[in-house]
Amino acid sequence: MQTGEMTTRDRQIERRWEQLHTWGPYGLLALSVVLAVAASGLNDRSVDWYLGWALVGTAVVLQLWWHGTRSRRPGRGRIPCRTGTAYYVVRWAIAFVLTWINPFFAFYAASGYMDADELIPGRSWQRLGLFASAVTVAGAQAGGLPFESGVQWILFPALVFANSGLQMVVAHLQEQETQRSHERTETITELERTNTALQQALDENAALHAQLLLQAREAGVADERRRLAAEIHDTIAQGLTGIIAQLQVVASAPDLTTARTHLDRASTLARHSLGEARRSVQNLAPIALENDGLPEALKNTVAEWGERTGVRAEFTVTGTTEHLHDEVSATLLRIAQEALSNAARHARATRVGVTLTFLGYEVILDIRDDGQGFDPLALPERTRTGGFGLDGMRARAERIAGTLTIETEPGHGTALSARVPLVRHE
Repeated sequence: MQTGEMTTRDRQIERRWEQLHTWGPYGLLALSVVLAVAASGLNDRSVDWYLGWALVGTAVVLQLWWHGTRSRRPGRGRIPCRTGTAYYVVRWAIAFVLTWINPFFAFYAASGYMDADELIPGRSWQRLGLFASAVTVAGAQAGGLPFESGVQWILFPALVFANSGLQMVVAHLQEQETQRSHERTETITELERTNTALQQALDENAALHAQLLLQAREAGVADERRRLAAEIHDTIAQGLTGIIAQLQVVASAPDLTTARTHLDRASTLARHSLGEARRSVQNLAPIALENDGLPEALKNTVAEWGERTGVRAEFTVTGTTEHLHDEVSATLLRIAQEALSNAARHARATRVGVTLTFLGYEVILDIRDDGQGFDPLALPERTRTGGFGLDGMRARAERIAGTLTIETEPGHGTALSARVPLVRHE
């Protein structure tokens, strides 16, 4: 388990366990010596006490050697199994003899409860180590080894069972806690990995969106050129052709009345062509967005369209208004202008409603009329694929990852809805 993958609480718990495994045996040995001396006195010069002091010194040397071995570990890797097992067995043997000399050294023998899972490989061998420590502690609790009465022999198995059972329960609970800690660590690591991947995806998405808007702007320029060329061909060029035809008639008119009639027709065609030329130039760039945001530009566009056509037109904004990216605003404004232009030419509507909705993550433009409707599949090929009809509006929306849907049928009006991602102004 890498330290960087752990929570602060897990690191604190592990550090405390490290301190307990390192200094616990020292403390228990010191406590055992103090209690043994207090119970027997300092004047005891028996052979057992000389042996006891020698074993205490050996235990101290063993702990110092083990402390040095642990401190030389790279990082927090495990000690080799044989080394840890040998240390555990030697410490248990010293504790067993010391407990035989004086029962108070059972406190030192209890240090085997703390680190059997760390020092001994395999669950079965760990349980054997805990059982051996429990035997030593139970012998001291029964009155000290060797036993001198039958009561002690009766108490000893019960105490061994109680100590072993208690330690098995504690070991099981500790194992479960270790497992839960490991699972929490894995969960946190997976969440961090997921968050990193999500952030990378968001960064990539932002870059792709910026690229998409750039491509939409370039494609929009090409569309404007095609649209303008088509409008020039359909309106201005045809008007100029009509003017030329009328002037040719004037040049060969047999009388003044006929000449004036054709001059009036030529003048009318010229004014109409001039109006179409102005409208085409005005639509070439979204001038309405130079000083106003999309809601205000749509409001003015709808109002001007209603005044020009005499159709009742209403505009509504819902949701929290956002300052949109220029390309998003231009796209929605162009779609609205094209839809209104189509309504004026074909719908024969008496009422048109335009609604701009902000949803927090997308913008929806709805345009509805009560006109005569149409069958989308029966439209002329140029209107559907010429780049400035329904397919043209749909292409505009799709270039900025949006969609355009149309609901209509003959005699029941038309409802157009453009949904695009809400990209805020940079």
